[in-house]
Amino acid sequence: MNVFYDYNGNKVELSFDQNPFHEEAMHVLVLCRFGDDWLLTNHKQRGFEFPGGKREYGETLEEAARREVQEETGASLSELVKLGEYRVTFEEQAFVKAIFFAQVEQLETKEGYLETNGPVFVKGDLLHLRFQDDYSFIMKDGVIEACLKKINDVIPLQSSSQ
Repeated sequence: MNVFYDYNGNKVELSFDQNPFHEEAMHVLVLCRFGDDWLLTNHKQRGFEFPGGKREYGETLEEAARREVQEETGASLSELVKLGEYRVTFEEQAFVKAIFFAQVEQLETKEGYLETNGPVFVKGDLLHLRFQDDYSFIMKDGVIEACLKKINDVIPLQSSSQ
């Protein structure tokens, strides 16, 4: 279990084990690749971040992950791999998010992207780029760093130019 404090000073516990917490995950975070690019969304208040959100009643975590990515970016996913979960504790409350890695199968332009301004494509070293001003505070904590490293270790990223 990796324990640290996020940008807002909240305790975060991250695990790549299956079902590591007593609470059920009711939120999702989806780290997406579209070819050689990372696919993020431009949240209207927070800036660039990976798609994600709350699970709706009756949805599985996988269904929620696919829906959130489609709503926020217009992307349909092919591969979807659960990486782990993390719990954020603040003011004696906590919530758990399931973390997925996904390959984008198709991307279509939409008229509206709900609470976001639509897709953002990022090339290069996201471990360092995520600290720029345009990026959400969510991108700057240990969850994203650990997940990007996990993806590189467990799911080697293939370049389409190879």
